[in-house]
Amino acid sequence: MTTVSATSSSSSTLTKGAENVSTIETQFLTLLCTELKNQNPLNPVDGSQFTSQLIQYAGLEQQLNANTYLSKIASSISSVSASSLSTGVGYIGKTVTAETNKLSVDSSGSMGAEWVYDLPSNAASTTLAVTNSNGKTIYTKSGDTSTGDHTFAWDATDSSGADVSAGTYTLTVSSVDSAGKAVTASTYIVGKVTAVDSSNGSLALEVGGVSVDLGKVTRVAA
Repeated sequence: MTTVSATSSSSSTLTKGAENVSTIETQFLTLLCTELKNQNPLNPVDGSQFTSQLIQYAGLEQQLNANTYLSKIASSISSVSASSLSTGVGYIGKTVTAETNKLSVDSSGSMGAEWVYDLPSNAASTTLAVTNSNGKTIYTKSGDTSTGDHTFAWDATDSSGADVSAGTYTLTVSSVDSAGKAVTASTYIVGKVTAVDSSNGSLALEVGGVSVDLGKVTRVAA
């Protein structure tokens, strides 16, 4: 069998994934010994051809090893994902506080969560602005100015009192102190977990129709 045939056979084996590295080693050594045994004594195989075959084999072995390692990594990731999803199921039905400024309104005008904002220090004034998915401000009002957590119980209406359409809405909290310096607020939502998802490689909880990463959850309550 020629070098081309040996390479073709090995490539086919790699593609099908039907044999492991040790089997390929045996096949290669068998082919090499057969080639040496049947070469013409008057016209022996050039040493450079053997070197070329060895290089081809080394590259093939590296590919097979890489495939093995990648399979182990994929298996590990799959196991971690399954384990994370199993862990996440325990959050369903629990009330969580998660760091995000987004909230969802369904077709009936209901929300499964409410906003909470935290001021690190007293402010002279606070403005709460709600924007829709297009970035348009549809509701504004003055907010609390004292240090600490404050609940914003929005009723899913715009500034004229009309019900808003279903979709995702964003809360922006703008506060300044008596010197006109900005007071940066942290924004959260509080609501019950209705579903969990690990399809993107990390565990996410669905709270009030909004997907939040588990790492953003700051409090869990029964």
